[in-house]
This record gives sequence, C-alpha cells and structure tokens, in this order.
Amino acid sequence: MLKKTYSKTGQKCRVTFKLPAETAAETALLCGEFTKWETQAKPMKLLKSGEFSLTLSLPVSQSYRFRYLLDGERWENDCQADGYTPNGFGSEDSLIKL
Repeated sequence: MLKKTYSKTGQKCRVTFKLPAETAAETALLCGEFTKWETQAKPMKLLKSGEFSLTLSLPVSQSYRFRYLLDGERWENDCQADGYTPNGFGSEDSLIKL
C-alpha cells in the first residue's frame, strides 16, 4: 500500500510504504532509486499487526522505481504501485509517481 501526503508547498511528498501481514516475512527492506538500490539503506518497521511500514519524504514531479527485499532473498513489487516498468533482471520494478 502507498499513502501520499503532499507538503503545503507542493515540493515534497511524505510517502508511507506498507506491506500487509500476509507477506509472511521476518524482515523487509525498501530498495529503490531513492536509496541507490542499497539493500540495507531503508529497513521497514514491523508493526504489532504484522505489517511492515516505512515513511519517506521525497521530491515531487518525479517517478521512482522501487521494490521490497523480503528476508534478504525475495524481491516483491507493491500491488498498489502507480505502475510497473521492466528492469534489467528479467522482471519488473514498481513505480511511484509524485
């Protein structure tokens, strides 16, 4: 799930990335263009509900590729992404458009 909250100036957007409890993972990392695809840069917080969540503030008027890395080995897309685009690994990346 993606939740977008734009700043009053319209130059930034707070984006909450959330994975459902059904994801069945022990760890989740948010990786994407905004982290230079670093696999340890943005660990997501495990909530009591079993969901994973992370909020970032990102510049607007851009699109960003991202994916979730679950348990250090399984890549997943966001089912509510704004779109998907092919990557160089034979799969697709999620897109968020701000």
